[in-house]
Amino acid sequence: MNHNHAHGHSHGHSHGHDHHHHGLGGHNHHDSNRAGNKKGLTIALVITAGIMVLEFAGGLLTNSLALLSDSGHMLSDASSLALSLVAFWFAARPASPNKTYGFYRFEILAALFNGVTLFVIAGFIMREALHRFSSPPEVSSLSMILIATVGLIANLLSALALIRKGDVKNNLNLRSAYLHVLGDALGSVGAIAAGLLMLAFGWYIADPIISVLVSLLILRSAWGVIKHTVHILMEGTPMTVDQDAVISTLIRIEGVVDVHDLHIWTITSGLDSLSCHLLIEDKADHQAILQQAIKLIEDEFKIQHATIQIESPAIRHSELKV
Repeated sequence: MNHNHAHGHSHGHSHGHDHHHHGLGGHNHHDSNRAGNKKGLTIALVITAGIMVLEFAGGLLTNSLALLSDSGHMLSDASSLALSLVAFWFAARPASPNKTYGFYRFEILAALFNGVTLFVIAGFIMREALHRFSSPPEVSSLSMILIATVGLIANLLSALALIRKGDVKNNLNLRSAYLHVLGDALGSVGAIAAGLLMLAFGWYIADPIISVLVSLLILRSAWGVIKHTVHILMEGTPMTVDQDAVISTLIRIEGVVDVHDLHIWTITSGLDSLSCHLLIEDKADHQAILQQAIKLIEDEFKIQHATIQIESPAIRHSELKV
Protein backbone atom coordinates (compact mmCIF):
# COMPACT_ATOMS: atom_id res chain seq x y z
CA MET A 1 0.00 0.00 0.00
CA ASN A 2 1.39 3.37 -1.05
CA HIS A 3 1.18 5.67 2.00
CA ASN A 4 2.59 8.83 0.46
CA HIS A 5 2.24 11.41 3.23
CA ALA A 6 4.76 13.87 1.85
CA HIS A 7 1.74 15.95 0.92
CA GLY A 8 1.11 16.42 4.63
CA HIS A 9 -2.66 16.04 4.50
CA SER A 10 -4.78 17.17 7.41
CA HIS A 11 -7.74 15.02 8.38
CA GLY A 12 -10.09 17.98 8.73
CA HIS A 13 -13.15 17.44 6.56
CA SER A 14 -13.95 21.16 6.58
CA HIS A 15 -11.65 21.59 3.56
CA GLY A 16 -14.49 20.50 1.31
CA HIS A 17 -12.98 17.39 -0.28
CA ASP A 18 -15.36 15.10 -2.15
CA HIS A 19 -16.41 12.23 0.05
CA HIS A 20 -18.44 9.31 -1.25
CA HIS A 21 -20.08 6.66 0.89
CA HIS A 22 -21.66 3.93 -1.22
CA GLY A 23 -24.09 2.42 1.28
CA LEU A 24 -25.22 -1.07 2.17
CA GLY A 25 -28.20 -0.87 -0.17
CA GLY A 26 -28.55 -2.85 -3.38
CA HIS A 27 -27.80 -6.26 -1.87
CA ASN A 28 -30.85 -8.03 -3.30
CA HIS A 29 -28.75 -11.00 -4.41
CA HIS A 30 -27.19 -11.20 -0.94
CA ASP A 31 -30.66 -11.18 0.69
CA SER A 32 -32.14 -13.73 -1.71
CA ASN A 33 -29.24 -16.07 -0.93
CA ARG A 34 -30.01 -15.62 2.77
CA ALA A 35 -33.61 -16.87 2.26
CA GLY A 36 -32.32 -20.01 0.54
CA ASN A 37 -29.71 -20.50 3.24
CA LYS A 38 -32.38 -20.39 5.96
CA LYS A 39 -34.56 -22.93 4.15
CA GLY A 40 -31.65 -25.33 3.68
CA LEU A 41 -30.64 -24.99 7.33
CA THR A 42 -34.18 -25.68 8.55
CA ILE A 43 -34.43 -28.91 6.52
CA ALA A 44 -30.98 -30.02 7.70
CA LEU A 45 -31.83 -29.23 11.34
CA VAL A 46 -35.00 -31.37 11.32
CA ILE A 47 -33.17 -34.34 9.75
CA THR A 48 -30.13 -34.02 12.03
CA ALA A 49 -32.15 -33.80 15.26
CA GLY A 50 -34.14 -36.93 14.36
CA ILE A 51 -31.09 -39.03 13.51
CA MET A 52 -29.20 -37.77 16.58
CA VAL A 53 -31.80 -39.36 18.86
CA LEU A 54 -31.70 -42.61 16.84
CA GLU A 55 -27.89 -42.87 16.95
CA PHE A 56 -27.67 -42.04 20.66
CA ALA A 57 -30.18 -44.77 21.52
CA GLY A 58 -28.43 -47.14 19.11
CA GLY A 59 -25.02 -46.40 20.61
CA LEU A 60 -26.28 -47.24 24.10
CA LEU A 61 -27.90 -50.47 22.90
CA THR A 62 -24.90 -51.65 20.87
CA ASN A 63 -22.14 -50.29 23.17
CA SER A 64 -20.50 -48.63 20.14
CA LEU A 65 -18.21 -45.65 20.75
CA ALA A 66 -18.21 -44.84 17.03
CA LEU A 67 -22.01 -44.60 17.10
CA LEU A 68 -22.14 -42.65 20.38
CA SER A 69 -19.44 -40.28 19.17
CA ASP A 70 -21.37 -39.76 15.94
CA SER A 71 -24.55 -38.99 17.91
CA GLY A 72 -22.55 -36.55 20.08
CA HIS A 73 -21.26 -34.92 16.94
CA MET A 74 -24.83 -34.73 15.65
CA LEU A 75 -25.89 -33.00 18.87
CA SER A 76 -23.25 -30.39 18.14
CA ASP A 77 -24.50 -30.22 14.55
CA ALA A 78 -28.09 -29.69 15.63
CA SER A 79 -26.88 -26.89 17.92
CA SER A 80 -24.72 -25.35 15.20
CA LEU A 81 -27.54 -25.50 12.65
CA ALA A 82 -29.89 -23.84 15.14
CA LEU A 83 -27.23 -21.21 15.90
CA SER A 84 -26.72 -20.57 12.19
CA LEU A 85 -30.46 -20.04 11.78
CA VAL A 86 -30.44 -17.57 14.68
CA ALA A 87 -27.46 -15.82 13.05
CA PHE A 88 -29.39 -15.37 9.79
CA TRP A 89 -32.32 -13.95 11.77
CA PHE A 90 -30.02 -11.50 13.57
CA ALA A 91 -28.32 -10.49 10.30
CA ALA A 92 -31.70 -9.55 8.82
CA ARG A 93 -32.26 -6.93 11.54
CA PRO A 94 -31.76 -3.33 10.35
CA ALA A 95 -28.77 -1.18 11.28
CA SER A 96 -29.10 1.10 14.29
CA PRO A 97 -27.24 4.23 15.53
CA ASN A 98 -24.92 2.08 17.67
CA LYS A 99 -24.74 -0.86 15.18
CA THR A 100 -24.15 1.02 11.93
CA TYR A 101 -23.33 -2.19 10.01
CA GLY A 102 -26.35 -3.97 11.45
CA PHE A 103 -25.90 -7.51 12.81
CA TYR A 104 -24.21 -9.14 9.84
CA ARG A 105 -21.14 -10.04 11.92
CA PHE A 106 -23.27 -12.38 14.06
CA GLU A 107 -22.99 -14.86 11.18
CA ILE A 108 -19.20 -14.80 11.49
CA LEU A 109 -19.38 -15.24 15.28
CA ALA A 110 -21.71 -18.24 14.78
CA ALA A 111 -19.24 -19.76 12.29
CA LEU A 112 -16.37 -19.26 14.77
CA PHE A 113 -18.36 -20.90 17.58
CA ASN A 114 -19.21 -23.84 15.31
CA GLY A 115 -15.54 -24.30 14.41
CA VAL A 116 -14.50 -24.28 18.07
CA THR A 117 -17.21 -26.81 19.04
CA LEU A 118 -15.92 -29.17 16.35
CA PHE A 119 -12.51 -29.04 18.05
CA VAL A 120 -14.02 -29.74 21.49
CA ILE A 121 -16.09 -32.70 20.29
CA ALA A 122 -13.16 -34.22 18.40
CA GLY A 123 -11.09 -33.92 21.59
CA PHE A 124 -13.70 -35.76 23.68
CA ILE A 125 -13.98 -38.55 21.07
CA MET A 126 -10.19 -39.03 20.94
CA ARG A 127 -9.92 -39.11 24.73
CA GLU A 128 -12.58 -41.83 25.02
CA ALA A 129 -10.99 -43.76 22.14
CA LEU A 130 -7.62 -43.81 23.98
CA HIS A 131 -9.31 -45.40 27.02
CA ARG A 132 -10.74 -48.13 24.79
CA PHE A 133 -7.48 -49.03 23.05
CA SER A 134 -6.20 -51.11 26.01
CA SER A 135 -9.34 -53.23 26.34
CA PRO A 136 -11.85 -52.65 23.53
CA PRO A 137 -15.36 -53.73 24.62
CA GLU A 138 -17.56 -56.03 22.58
CA VAL A 139 -19.91 -54.21 20.20
CA SER A 140 -23.20 -55.31 18.57
CA SER A 141 -21.80 -54.92 15.09
CA LEU A 142 -24.84 -55.64 12.90
CA SER A 143 -27.14 -53.24 14.77
CA MET A 144 -24.37 -50.64 14.70
CA ILE A 145 -24.03 -50.96 10.90
CA LEU A 146 -27.80 -50.62 10.33
CA ILE A 147 -28.12 -47.52 12.53
CA ALA A 148 -24.98 -45.91 11.06
CA THR A 149 -26.34 -46.51 7.55
CA VAL A 150 -29.57 -44.68 8.42
CA GLY A 151 -27.43 -41.88 9.88
CA LEU A 152 -25.32 -41.67 6.73
CA ILE A 153 -28.38 -41.39 4.48
CA ALA A 154 -29.78 -38.64 6.72
CA ASN A 155 -26.48 -36.74 6.72
CA LEU A 156 -26.27 -36.89 2.93
CA LEU A 157 -29.85 -35.60 2.67
CA SER A 158 -28.97 -32.73 5.04
CA ALA A 159 -25.85 -31.88 3.02
CA LEU A 160 -27.89 -31.98 -0.19
CA ALA A 161 -30.48 -29.61 1.29
CA LEU A 162 -27.75 -27.13 2.25
CA ILE A 163 -26.06 -27.32 -1.18
CA ARG A 164 -29.27 -27.01 -3.21
CA LYS A 165 -31.04 -24.37 -1.13
CA GLY A 166 -28.10 -22.34 0.20
CA ASP A 167 -24.74 -20.83 -0.71
CA VAL A 168 -22.28 -23.26 0.89
CA LYS A 169 -19.33 -21.99 -1.14
CA ASN A 170 -19.49 -18.28 -0.28
CA ASN A 171 -21.36 -18.01 3.04
CA LEU A 172 -19.01 -18.82 5.91
CA ASN A 173 -21.81 -19.33 8.42
CA LEU A 174 -23.55 -21.86 6.16
CA ARG A 175 -20.25 -23.52 5.29
CA SER A 176 -19.42 -24.09 8.96
CA ALA A 177 -22.82 -25.77 9.43
CA TYR A 178 -22.24 -27.78 6.24
CA LEU A 179 -18.88 -28.97 7.56
CA HIS A 180 -20.62 -30.17 10.72
CA VAL A 181 -23.00 -32.23 8.57
CA LEU A 182 -20.14 -33.58 6.46
CA GLY A 183 -18.30 -34.49 9.66
CA ASP A 184 -21.38 -36.46 10.68
CA ALA A 185 -21.40 -38.23 7.34
CA LEU A 186 -17.74 -39.16 7.86
CA GLY A 187 -18.59 -40.41 11.34
CA SER A 188 -21.34 -42.61 9.91
CA VAL A 189 -18.99 -43.98 7.23
CA GLY A 190 -16.43 -44.70 9.95
CA ALA A 191 -19.02 -46.45 12.11
CA ILE A 192 -20.09 -48.62 9.15
CA ALA A 193 -16.46 -49.51 8.35
CA ALA A 194 -15.73 -50.35 11.99
CA GLY A 195 -18.92 -52.42 12.20
CA LEU A 196 -17.99 -54.44 9.09
CA LEU A 197 -14.48 -55.16 10.46
CA MET A 198 -15.89 -56.26 13.81
CA LEU A 199 -18.61 -58.36 12.21
CA ALA A 200 -16.20 -60.11 9.82
CA PHE A 201 -13.08 -60.50 12.01
CA GLY A 202 -14.09 -59.64 15.58
CA TRP A 203 -11.61 -56.72 15.58
CA TYR A 204 -13.27 -54.62 18.27
CA ILE A 205 -10.26 -52.30 18.35
CA ALA A 206 -11.48 -51.01 14.96
CA ASP A 207 -14.14 -49.00 16.82
CA PRO A 208 -11.73 -46.61 18.63
CA ILE A 209 -9.28 -46.55 15.68
CA ILE A 210 -11.99 -45.39 13.26
CA SER A 211 -13.20 -42.86 15.84
CA VAL A 212 -9.73 -41.27 16.03
CA LEU A 213 -9.37 -41.13 12.23
CA VAL A 214 -12.76 -39.45 11.85
CA SER A 215 -11.85 -36.97 14.62
CA LEU A 216 -8.67 -35.98 12.78
CA LEU A 217 -10.64 -35.31 9.60
CA ILE A 218 -13.12 -33.20 11.58
CA LEU A 219 -10.25 -31.20 13.12
CA ARG A 220 -8.82 -30.44 9.68
CA SER A 221 -12.14 -28.98 8.48
CA ALA A 222 -12.69 -27.09 11.73
CA TRP A 223 -9.28 -25.42 11.52
CA GLY A 224 -10.12 -24.01 8.08
CA VAL A 225 -13.32 -22.42 9.42
CA ILE A 226 -11.63 -20.99 12.53
CA LYS A 227 -8.75 -19.52 10.51
CA HIS A 228 -11.13 -17.85 8.05
CA THR A 229 -13.44 -16.41 10.72
CA VAL A 230 -10.53 -15.00 12.74
CA HIS A 231 -9.17 -13.41 9.55
CA ILE A 232 -12.52 -11.65 9.03
CA LEU A 233 -12.80 -10.56 12.68
CA MET A 234 -9.27 -9.12 12.45
CA GLU A 235 -10.46 -7.02 9.47
CA GLY A 236 -8.21 -8.94 7.09
CA THR A 237 -8.34 -8.30 3.34
CA PRO A 238 -10.83 -10.69 1.68
CA MET A 239 -9.21 -13.77 0.12
CA THR A 240 -10.78 -12.90 -3.23
CA VAL A 241 -9.35 -9.36 -3.40
CA ASP A 242 -5.73 -8.43 -4.18
CA GLN A 243 -4.93 -5.10 -2.49
CA ASP A 244 -2.08 -4.35 -4.91
CA ALA A 245 -4.46 -4.89 -7.84
CA VAL A 246 -6.91 -2.39 -6.30
CA ILE A 247 -4.14 0.23 -5.99
CA SER A 248 -2.97 -0.39 -9.57
CA THR A 249 -6.55 -0.04 -10.87
CA LEU A 250 -7.22 3.24 -9.04
CA ILE A 251 -3.83 4.80 -9.87
CA ARG A 252 -4.56 4.25 -13.59
CA ILE A 253 -7.46 6.71 -13.44
CA GLU A 254 -6.43 9.92 -15.23
CA GLY A 255 -5.78 12.66 -12.70
CA VAL A 256 -5.07 10.35 -9.72
CA VAL A 257 -1.63 11.00 -8.20
CA ASP A 258 -1.68 8.68 -5.17
CA VAL A 259 -3.81 6.08 -3.39
CA HIS A 260 -3.40 5.87 0.38
CA ASP A 261 -5.21 4.89 3.59
CA LEU A 262 -6.64 1.93 1.66
CA HIS A 263 -8.56 -0.61 3.74
CA ILE A 264 -10.52 -3.61 2.45
CA TRP A 265 -12.42 -5.89 4.80
CA THR A 266 -15.35 -8.29 5.01
CA ILE A 267 -18.51 -7.41 6.93
CA THR A 268 -19.98 -10.89 6.45
CA SER A 269 -19.68 -13.61 3.80
CA GLY A 270 -20.32 -12.13 0.36
CA LEU A 271 -20.36 -8.54 1.62
CA ASP A 272 -17.00 -6.78 1.34
CA SER A 273 -16.19 -3.14 2.11
CA LEU A 274 -13.51 -0.66 1.02
CA SER A 275 -12.33 2.79 2.06
CA CYS A 276 -9.47 4.89 0.68
CA HIS A 277 -8.12 8.38 -0.02
CA LEU A 278 -7.36 9.45 -3.59
CA LEU A 279 -4.93 12.33 -4.05
CA ILE A 280 -5.68 13.97 -7.39
CA GLU A 281 -4.19 16.71 -9.55
CA ASP A 282 -5.21 20.23 -8.58
CA LYS A 283 -7.30 20.93 -11.68
CA ALA A 284 -8.72 17.44 -12.14
CA ASP A 285 -12.50 16.85 -12.16
CA HIS A 286 -13.26 15.54 -8.66
CA GLN A 287 -16.69 14.13 -9.46
CA ALA A 288 -15.63 12.42 -12.70
CA ILE A 289 -12.72 10.70 -10.91
CA LEU A 290 -14.98 9.66 -8.01
CA GLN A 291 -17.56 8.16 -10.38
CA GLN A 292 -14.88 6.26 -12.31
CA ALA A 293 -13.36 4.90 -9.09
CA ILE A 294 -16.76 3.69 -7.81
CA LYS A 295 -17.47 1.89 -11.09
CA LEU A 296 -14.03 0.25 -11.31
CA ILE A 297 -14.19 -1.05 -7.72
CA GLU A 298 -17.66 -2.52 -8.26
CA ASP A 299 -16.99 -3.95 -11.74
CA GLU A 300 -13.53 -5.41 -11.15
CA PHE A 301 -13.64 -6.38 -7.46
CA LYS A 302 -17.40 -6.82 -6.82
CA ILE A 303 -17.29 -4.36 -3.90
CA GLN A 304 -20.46 -2.27 -3.70
CA HIS A 305 -19.84 -0.72 -0.29
CA ALA A 306 -17.04 1.77 -0.90
CA THR A 307 -16.11 4.98 0.92
CA ILE A 308 -13.75 7.16 -1.14
CA GLN A 309 -12.24 10.46 -0.05
CA ILE A 310 -10.94 12.74 -2.81
CA GLU A 311 -8.10 15.08 -1.82
CA SER A 312 -6.31 17.88 -3.68
CA PRO A 313 -2.61 18.74 -3.05
CA ALA A 314 -3.68 21.60 -0.74
CA ILE A 315 -5.22 19.23 1.80
CA ARG A 316 -3.10 18.44 4.87
CA HIS A 317 -3.57 15.71 7.44
CA SER A 318 -1.32 14.14 10.03
CA GLU A 319 0.41 10.78 9.62
CA LEU A 320 -2.17 8.00 9.65
CA LYS A 321 -1.65 5.22 12.23
CA VAL A 322 -3.20 2.43 10.12
